[in-house]
Amino acid sequence: MTDQADALFERSGDRFTPTVLAAGPWDPANCHGGPPSALLARAVEHHDSDGVEWQVARLTIELLRPIRVGRPLSIASATERAGRRISVVTASLIDGEHEVAGVRALRIRRRQDDLPEGVVPTDSMPTAVEQSWPDVADFTDDQPSYVGHACEFRFASGGWNQLGACAVWIRLLCPVIGGEHPTGLQRVAAAADFGNGVSADVDFNNWLYINPDLTIHLARPARGEWIGLRASSHLGGTGTGLAHSLLHDEDGPLGLSLQSLLVEPR
Repeated sequence: MTDQADALFERSGDRFTPTVLAAGPWDPANCHGGPPSALLARAVEHHDSDGVEWQVARLTIELLRPIRVGRPLSIASATERAGRRISVVTASLIDGEHEVAGVRALRIRRRQDDLPEGVVPTDSMPTAVEQSWPDVADFTDDQPSYVGHACEFRFASGGWNQLGACAVWIRLLCPVIGGEHPTGLQRVAAAADFGNGVSADVDFNNWLYINPDLTIHLARPARGEWIGLRASSHLGGTGTGLAHSLLHDEDGPLGLSLQSLLVEPR
């Protein structure tokens, strides 16, 4: 951690202020996409359950405007579709009068099923966390940031400074909100936004590849602190692209995430 902050957001009443640990690597004044995604996941978890034990099957996150470090955010959530087995919840992050990010979440009631042997997949990442190697992005420095100080990375294939598909384990090192232990859903949202960054097909020094959205599909809740991404990017040559990540925890496959990309030369 840093002397300035020990969580991604500081809470004061119903306001949540991004700290320096939420800062992106390209502009320290703006947040990386991971912290607001994790905060929106938390908003979904804290929305009224109506007495049902829900699990989140899908998060669709829209990153609408730059989210400024140090500017308080408010959260508004609503039930879009009520039900006992399926429900849809929406939530927004609001800076002043402007919505800066939003989420639409599909919740499915949780139950324990005794499925036939072999139905639940058990294939895993190329190597376990313990056999994977740390790597440091060449754009990180001593300035506090989400990439440099709030997350730990261990690569099972590829690396920060290598182009193309990769497999990486990511662990959030701090709470989303001070005093709260990150949930599995928050850890997934915090990690999944790295898919395009770790699997870039073009050099960041020459190209921008910004994701204005993030969609996460989950077959089950995440367990443990480490989230694995088997990530690849596909560029269309028309100013857009797609990043795709298969999601894992240490118990095996978990789901997948998708990011639309805005691609343009610098």
